[in-house]
Amino acid sequence: MPFIPHTEQDILSMLASIGAPNIDALFDEIPAELRSGKLTAVGDGLNEMQITRLMHDRAAQDVLQLNFIGAGAYEHHIPAAVWEIATRGEFYTAYTPYQAEASQGTLQVLYEFQTMIASLTGMDVSNASLYDGASGLAEAILMAVRAHKTSRRVLLPASVSPLYRSVARSIVKLQNIELVEIPFDAATGTTDLKALAQHEGSDIAALVIPQPNFFGALEDVDALTAWAHAQGALAIALVNPLTLALLKAPGHWADKGADIAVGDGQPLGAPLSSGGPYFGFMCCKQALVRQMPGRIIGRTVDLDGKPGFTLTLQAREQHIRRAKATSNICSNQGLMVTAATIHMALLGVDGLRRVAATSHSNTQSLAKLASGLSGVKSLFSSAHFHEVVLHLPKSSAAVLNRMAEQGVLGGFDLQPHYPQLGNAILVCATETKTPEDLQRYVDALRHALS
Repeated sequence: MPFIPHTEQDILSMLASIGAPNIDALFDEIPAELRSGKLTAVGDGLNEMQITRLMHDRAAQDVLQLNFIGAGAYEHHIPAAVWEIATRGEFYTAYTPYQAEASQGTLQVLYEFQTMIASLTGMDVSNASLYDGASGLAEAILMAVRAHKTSRRVLLPASVSPLYRSVARSIVKLQNIELVEIPFDAATGTTDLKALAQHEGSDIAALVIPQPNFFGALEDVDALTAWAHAQGALAIALVNPLTLALLKAPGHWADKGADIAVGDGQPLGAPLSSGGPYFGFMCCKQALVRQMPGRIIGRTVDLDGKPGFTLTLQAREQHIRRAKATSNICSNQGLMVTAATIHMALLGVDGLRRVAATSHSNTQSLAKLASGLSGVKSLFSSAHFHEVVLHLPKSSAAVLNRMAEQGVLGGFDLQPHYPQLGNAILVCATETKTPEDLQRYVDALRHALS
């Protein structure tokens, strides 16, 4: 059956109604040289048995490698129950819950997610997710500019992920928003507080504060938050939600806390599956809730006093606000949020703390073992969490390639993004790594260096 089930007579009737001789006439304004013509590179269709064989052959080409790459994509253990529940038809096929009377289960899950994320971040309000952490940072910048009203300058530390910075610039550059890069201290890898001095007294909408930053280094979040507020600027916290099981919540930074908190929820139940999918989260103070993009799920009671859930705030372009909408978000990552909610509920507070603590311990152990090799050293002196930067005596790209040949993904090459660091790699060891895994890493690194 064709995807669009129109008979030839249906098509002819519709063309006659609009006075078009044929379908091609509907596209006659497109120059011939821009038309693709026949799709000659697309092969003939295969039957089910052939497709199954093809996919099995391709899957057999995958090689299971020991992964020590983090940089925003973290390999954590996901309890089997998480996706067993999330992929039930009630959740897996559900879409945006516009009809509350038919979507109470989905709405409750989103409400529980908001409650958990708001608790982790120490903020007043959470939305029901964004596309991913990088676009979430851009949304936070846009939100801060709207809330500030007078300034369109935002300070963005170089210790923020280069991928996040690239996405943020792409999204806000055509809206007359200036992103001012703040350098990091070469010794500690954290935001250089002295570099902020030249911006004191100027009109600034916000300061982005990563915690931990891209290098895994822990920033002086209290000092940075206090500095931003002293300038009349908003403090935007960019955080890894898992680390908040141990680190101070953004809502408690300095005297007043951060104004907006964003990040990627991937560490909470989302697998590393060919680059995604991820999902972003955003929280803020109650005073800024009308500037928050996306949607918020609320809890209330019906006429019989029974609890119920509904879309409380959804200032999106599809609805009456249109051009005045806070964002062009079209759909949140509802399935990923469902998995994250189940994941957090299964682990609980103590479980999240154990995962974060074990990840930190493994990263410390790995850094110590690797630094025992000739010419290898931890690059920054600051306290770090979850990730660490190692400096190598040889080409970082070549060393990582040689490690990959041994079945070990040795880290994220920093040289293309931070050439001033030389042959530096970003390494991450989560709770999934055993002492034997750490030793295998060191052995592969030793062999690659030799």
